[in-house]
Amino acid sequence: MIVYFTGTGNSRRAAQLLGSRLNRPLTDATPYIREGKRLELQSDTPWIFVAPTYGWQLPHVFRDLILNADLQGSKEAYFVMTCGSGVGNAEQHLRQLCAKKGLTFKGLQPLVMPENYIAMFPVPDERAATVIIKKADKRLERTVPLMAQGLSLPTVKAGLGGKAMSGIVNTVFTRGVVTAKPFRTTAACMGCGKCARICPRSNISLASGRPVWTDECIHCMACISHCPTKAIEYGRKSVGKPRYLCPEWKETETND
Repeated sequence: MIVYFTGTGNSRRAAQLLGSRLNRPLTDATPYIREGKRLELQSDTPWIFVAPTYGWQLPHVFRDLILNADLQGSKEAYFVMTCGSGVGNAEQHLRQLCAKKGLTFKGLQPLVMPENYIAMFPVPDERAATVIIKKADKRLERTVPLMAQGLSLPTVKAGLGGKAMSGIVNTVFTRGVVTAKPFRTTAACMGCGKCARICPRSNISLASGRPVWTDECIHCMACISHCPTKAIEYGRKSVGKPRYLCPEWKETETND
């Protein structure tokens, strides 16, 4: 069983590729997170959890979903974390998560994908994103045989910098940087409500036909990236940047 969480599609694509190659079913965690439902699943093969990297860790909402889940069957778990550049010391935190959950950690595959954190970093245009995605697909393909045989993945070494990023920096980032306050809409907003429907935290509602953000934001960038009229901005930091959505994996794709 592959369980994934995504905001702009990077982790969904990775999960779809793995599902296709390993012939494993997929479960989208977003509805469970949005509705506050407990995850109750069964898998005879090792669990594969796929998610983006938030502050050099697994997203806390996804971590908590796993911790509170009723996972029957296999007691082994792989992780794939999509990222813009690296995952820091995420592996150590995943080992701790598995220990708490009674799972055997089988490894972490970091997967560099197009940057989607429009609130802070540059976002590639479509052409550049396509190149990055193809490289990521090929890298993930190399992981498939190991997962298929139930072998452990190579250790991801963090170093002192990585430990700091996944430690104190993550804490400061989560508490001090992750806020919805700068979100705003421009005159292009047509009040369609897509941002409210797609938010994994139910953090957006419509008032007089305009979105209003509250304090449960996790900076997944789903709202700003999915807006059909590009009417959402994050203060001035997003102005002029491309909006990025990762295309879904299709069976017909090759890595030639």
